[in-house]
Amino acid sequence: MLADMTSEPEQQIGVGTPDAFQRLWTPHRMAYIQGENKPTGSAPGDGCPFCAIPERDDEDGLVIARGRHVYAVLNLYPYNGGHLMVVPFRHVADYTELDAGETAELADFTKRAMTALRAASGAHGFNIGMNQGTVAGAGIAAHLHQHLVPRWGGDTNFMPVVGHTKILPQLLADTRRLIAGAWPTD
Repeated sequence: MLADMTSEPEQQIGVGTPDAFQRLWTPHRMAYIQGENKPTGSAPGDGCPFCAIPERDDEDGLVIARGRHVYAVLNLYPYNGGHLMVVPFRHVADYTELDAGETAELADFTKRAMTALRAASGAHGFNIGMNQGTVAGAGIAAHLHQHLVPRWGGDTNFMPVVGHTKILPQLLADTRRLIAGAWPTD
């Protein structure tokens, strides 16, 4: 439970210099920070999680839907609840390397994801995009993936702004079930 944010800074032994920040510890984020499961190279067999996910069942892989050329999967380290990605099955790094079928299905899955997220969570808007290359912020630059982050009016509250903490109100497995259940089939 958070302490009163208006109180005087507490002496917190072992956490550095006392300050006005209250802390919510999220040790699971350390896996992301330290690059756990990050590919070791650029070839498909070099530990690419986007190549490994389709080999798992949908629940274990957090897969929302599968197409012929692409699949939709929840982000394991989401910016918002429902943050998902559309990923080509083929291990390809750059958008310009997609063939016509992959490009068309990636666009179609983006539309379906928006429809499903609106139905499952009432999303008001979306941030949609790709980070092409490490210098552009791609965490896994070797395998193209497009992010869809649902947004809601008023979703920027004191926690991320003042508390520098994002609250995800639902387990990823539950989020996956809701979105997969709302996924349009046509």
